[in-house]
Amino acid sequence: MEIPEEILALIFSYLSVPDRHSASQVCRRWAEAVVSPAVWYYTVVRCDSGDENDQNVHVCRQFQHNVKYLKILCNQSLEANRKNFVRILHNLPESGTDLLSLSIVCTGENPFFYSGQDLLQSVKGLFKTDSCLHLRHIDFRKMPFTLDDGTIQLVTSRSPCLESLFINNKTFVCKVTSETLQEALTHCPNLSALGLFYASLTENVLAELLNAKRPPLKFLQLQCERMDKYNPPIPAKMWIAMAKRHPTLSVDMELDHTVPAKKIPQILQPDIPMASIELNTFTFMVEQVNFISENYHNTLKRVVLQTTSSDELNQALMRLASYCLLLEEIHCYCVVAGDVVQAFLLHCPRLCKYTLKTSKEPHPWLPEILQ
Repeated sequence: MEIPEEILALIFSYLSVPDRHSASQVCRRWAEAVVSPAVWYYTVVRCDSGDENDQNVHVCRQFQHNVKYLKILCNQSLEANRKNFVRILHNLPESGTDLLSLSIVCTGENPFFYSGQDLLQSVKGLFKTDSCLHLRHIDFRKMPFTLDDGTIQLVTSRSPCLESLFINNKTFVCKVTSETLQEALTHCPNLSALGLFYASLTENVLAELLNAKRPPLKFLQLQCERMDKYNPPIPAKMWIAMAKRHPTLSVDMELDHTVPAKKIPQILQPDIPMASIELNTFTFMVEQVNFISENYHNTLKRVVLQTTSSDELNQALMRLASYCLLLEEIHCYCVVAGDVVQAFLLHCPRLCKYTLKTSKEPHPWLPEILQ
């Protein structure tokens, strides 16, 4: 019994780009199945071989016209990989593809004094073509190079159909101003998911998001870092208005170790519909954990803490467990009491993953997965 071509195409869609090419060499039926647009609709291309003649680039070029959701993984530590990345983006307009989603993930260590300008320039070059006019999703969270106003202005002005935009890529400096974000929201009226630096978020940006003509904002992901000490925090009244205007909004927030401790209470307003919070501050977090329990228990699903062990922290965590019954994940990267573990297992029926260690272990600490 022969497997129908549609089923073969579905199977081949799960293969890597080189494996798809290998499958096409087996027989004519497989070759015909590999050519199917369904195989290439979602495509992940790896630039990590260190070979300038990487087969990924050559194979992908043959079928790029069928790619709609493209994810590129690039180990930028090697020049050959960066050249392959540039080739892929350069070839996209020639293929006549009409992308719907673009995600860029960089791995490896940056070479000394390397700022990613070759990769950033290739991204800009792509957005100067018509290949991105119908893009709906852009994810630059794993592209660790400074994004500036010019880049974001180009990207958003050339992608009016965008529904999600993530530019919170954890660089040391945020160079995307609130004025550029306001322009982006004007260029992209359908945006319903945003990933931003908190430093770029101002009352004027939120006022644009509160515009009655905009669709509901469903997801907001915020990265807080040292730049926030220079900017006024978002006042509580704006978060109240956001929760009222966008009742299904969920917010993910990460505060890294560069956020001044005195700024944290100003950032954590009680009316934020917080779904996930990461306090990677390495400071005493007892007051903040208690604040989270009291104010975010109706929405909170995930908590990550980089903090210091203490009896007070154990008590705060047990209180968190008894208040936040919707929790699905809790990760605390310091030693806790056994009672803390039991409290989360007892009170949080949706818990599916946790990192709670009762004794020191070699790092990295691996989470426990609940079936």
